[in-house]
Amino acid sequence: MPDQLYTRCPSCRTVFRVTPAQLAVRDGQVRCGHCQSVFDGNAQRISLSPLQRPPEEPMDEDLLGPPTITLRNASDLRSAAEPVPTRAQPSASPGAPASPAPPSREIAYEERFSWARQHRRRRANAFYAFGIPLLLVLLAGQALFHFRDLVAARWPATRPALARACAVLGCVVQPLRDVAGLSIDASDLQADPAHRGLLVLTATLRNRASWPIAYPHLELTLTDAQDQVVVRRALQPREYLPPTSDITSGMAANGELPIRLFLDASATTQAGYRLYLFYP
Repeated sequence: MPDQLYTRCPSCRTVFRVTPAQLAVRDGQVRCGHCQSVFDGNAQRISLSPLQRPPEEPMDEDLLGPPTITLRNASDLRSAAEPVPTRAQPSASPGAPASPAPPSREIAYEERFSWARQHRRRRANAFYAFGIPLLLVLLAGQALFHFRDLVAARWPATRPALARACAVLGCVVQPLRDVAGLSIDASDLQADPAHRGLLVLTATLRNRASWPIAYPHLELTLTDAQDQVVVRRALQPREYLPPTSDITSGMAANGELPIRLFLDASATTQAGYRLYLFYP
């Protein structure tokens, strides 16, 4: 039969029936349809016709071909530039039993390790489904812990629940410390005419907020004629509140508190004063 040429893959020893036109493409560089190896089809050409040899000459397998070969059509031999097929579909030679082509190595690799990726993906999804809500709950709990006084002041109905939680956590719910919500409406410092060296401080504290605010500390500074500090003293709530006052409840919302204190200034000489509110 004219133009019947044969070439053999050097990797898997598969023989292909080819044509001169097919070997002329890309200088004979072809790809095996069985093992996907690239080889020179011209350099690997063989003849299937048996050769005469002297009895004493050893057999050359490259000249005579192997005793049993797998012959495939030229359509199974691809140009080296063509992409590797996902599955090889070689056709059997006439008279030879057909055998299914094995899956390509890339497909086998994907099938082999796809279960591991799916397992990791399921595990990551489970972590996100459980971890994100847990983190949100912890974040909300931490914010509630740090701002418990503000929450109790703005929403008084939450105070009992916050108090029970603090009993377990070892914290307390206190009146909100908000010095911006407080003001000194009026104050005066006068010498007591009945007692030499005794000063009388009067002031009115006002809570301008709509919720209770913790009682502040008072800072009283006595100054001289040049407005220089002579003496300064900080007064705690228990020093200026009436003895029956509940310090833990704080100053009532929109309430006011009159203050009257007697101070011993017999050891100092002062011409003025300053009064501030603060929290330590």
